[in-house]
Amino acid sequence: MIRIRTLEQYQTEYQKSVNDPEGFWAEQAESFRWHTKWTQVLDWNFRQPDIKWFVDAKTNITENCLDRHLPQRANQIAFYWEPNDPKEKQVEITYQQLFDDVCRFTNVLKKKGVRKGDRVCIYMPMIPELAVALLACARIGAIHSVVFAGFSANALAGRIQDCSCCMVLTSDGAYRGAKDIPVKQVVDEAIAECPTVKNVIVCKRTQTPVVMKPGRDTFWHEELVDVSTNSPAESVGSEDELFILYTSGSTGKPKGVVHSCGGYMVYAQYTFQNVFQYNEGEVFWCTADIGWITGHSYIVYGPLLAGATSVMFEGVPTFPDCGRFWQIVDKYKVNIFYTAPTAIRALEAAGLDFVMPYKLDSLRVLGSVGEPINVEAWEWYNKNIGKEKCPIVDTWWQTETGGILISPLAGITETKPGFATLPLPGVQPVLVDEKGQIIEGNGVEGNLCIRFPWPSIIRTTYGDHERCRQNYFATYADLYFTGDGCRRDEDGYYRITGRVDDVINVSGHRIGTAEVESAINMHVDVVESAVVGYPHDIKGQGIYAYIICVNERADVEQLRKEILAEVTKIIGPIAKPDKIQVVRGLPKTRSGKIMRRILRKVAEGELSNLGDTSTLLDPAVVDEIVAGALK
Repeated sequence: MIRIRTLEQYQTEYQKSVNDPEGFWAEQAESFRWHTKWTQVLDWNFRQPDIKWFVDAKTNITENCLDRHLPQRANQIAFYWEPNDPKEKQVEITYQQLFDDVCRFTNVLKKKGVRKGDRVCIYMPMIPELAVALLACARIGAIHSVVFAGFSANALAGRIQDCSCCMVLTSDGAYRGAKDIPVKQVVDEAIAECPTVKNVIVCKRTQTPVVMKPGRDTFWHEELVDVSTNSPAESVGSEDELFILYTSGSTGKPKGVVHSCGGYMVYAQYTFQNVFQYNEGEVFWCTADIGWITGHSYIVYGPLLAGATSVMFEGVPTFPDCGRFWQIVDKYKVNIFYTAPTAIRALEAAGLDFVMPYKLDSLRVLGSVGEPINVEAWEWYNKNIGKEKCPIVDTWWQTETGGILISPLAGITETKPGFATLPLPGVQPVLVDEKGQIIEGNGVEGNLCIRFPWPSIIRTTYGDHERCRQNYFATYADLYFTGDGCRRDEDGYYRITGRVDDVINVSGHRIGTAEVESAINMHVDVVESAVVGYPHDIKGQGIYAYIICVNERADVEQLRKEILAEVTKIIGPIAKPDKIQVVRGLPKTRSGKIMRRILRKVAEGELSNLGDTSTLLDPAVVDEIVAGALK
């Protein structure tokens, strides 16, 4: 696999990837173990869409993550696991230990009847068994669907039902900061509505008493008794499904984004090695949760494919205090640190007293992921964490892209605060206007599209290919539409300006407005609601909800608490509105469409420039909303 070392080499490789994409990616794929080589590198169209990489090839991603490394790396640390409570003992897991653990658990899955193509839901905290679970599924060709263990029972049930999971892997509970979370209890509530689930395996983490249903529920440690470490990897097709990961869209129901085995594997390792410029023996730490795509690609698959040593962290950046990240960096001598702007802003707000006690002298590269990083946070990160000697890779990508698409290459690309800078080799971005016309040149702004497939592009949305086509490929002919607005400056650098659809980016998590509105509308007193995003100092975007009630309620504060509880129950705490305003009506056009730009401006505090309201059915509603916002 090609490692880019200079800007000139980047330019050469990028040009090669555009002129001969198939030759370029075939060269990158040669370093992997394939059971059967491809008959064709790429077969594609964006109309249906139908995209196949490494056609007819067979492989297994876990052989490339584990087996092929054992001759050289059996005793190398694959993961340092750092628990939520710093007083608890850390765990070091070598490549040999991880291989053995994965093979044992693979045999457990097979004993339970899980087979190639079956869907397995994983709802677990950030413990080593979570990584083992993903890899064990992949080893037998089962499709894993990880659900972040902060989602509600309703949200979990919907995801299990959508892809008909046969099994759920979970834990008794979870530690998150000062909280103990009853994980198994949530699972029990969820699968009461999921008849396809035949088995639940529970890993003991918190020793919380749990209800175990005979014939369905068993404990992880009991399943592993007398289980062999001999479990050869199943041969799977390059285009067989590797995992499903649900992401919010502009309509209420989350989309099951499907990634396949071969292309995702090649792209995950390529981007990990080149974006972060990982060197042999370094320690990499991505602070994401494996429940999100960042954790899939840059905690589990990318680093293991590259034979890297990583930190896996169970806790939160503010527990037991706001110096926890920096304490861990010093403890493990972390060289590459990859986190979200939300965390950076929260730690910036906490003050430098939590940074000063730590050396941070092992750091060589800093990274940012989840949303565009604002200039102030970028500069604080650069000065106080990187000591102005660590390049910052401000990475742009999506659940649907599988890996990083636009980013500086650490120490190679000249950085610019707030800019994701340049596309990776193999990625061909274009900006288009509302009519789909490509906007040429620099110093321009438009909607960001990609005109050619890269290996880890979304293949479908599970069970609904038409929805995939409509969401990503129907807006502009023969282009993948990212849903993001973008500016290309005079240097040709790309800066993401935010979503152009009704999706809010809260702390790096995409939340569909329709999903939140649907949850709010479940409250018995709510007739209708409208949700928009607004700038938030810590989260990047906050959620502002406007609600219409059946009858006027005197206890508005109690109403707000009830609505927050409803949203938490249906989606999870990450989707709770930050502000709730009770209104008489919403600004609607005569055709009944809500004019969200007005609601956004009110939420953002731009009350003197609301634009033309003459086309509204009842313009007086706007004045009332403004008056309510000023209270």
